[in-house]
Amino acid sequence: MFGLGLGRLTRWTFELIALSTIIAGVRRSTGFGPHTALIHDRTIRSFLDGYFNLGETVFSTVAAYVVNSPYFRKQIA
Repeated sequence: MFGLGLGRLTRWTFELIALSTIIAGVRRSTGFGPHTALIHDRTIRSFLDGYFNLGETVFSTVAAYVVNSPYFRKQIA
């Protein structure tokens, strides 16, 4: 598949999901997120909206785990 080994493909997939999750965290912390409405191509815009929604889902899943885990506690700075 285009000269990509399974390990490299797995790494790229993990990194892309991690980047989307970081963007979701930034959006939730600051209120600023990608302005996909500026993308004129509907197919690309739809793909990116789905990609960023994946990050939101991963972030929500991790946050739910952390809140319910005995290994994490809330720290007030």
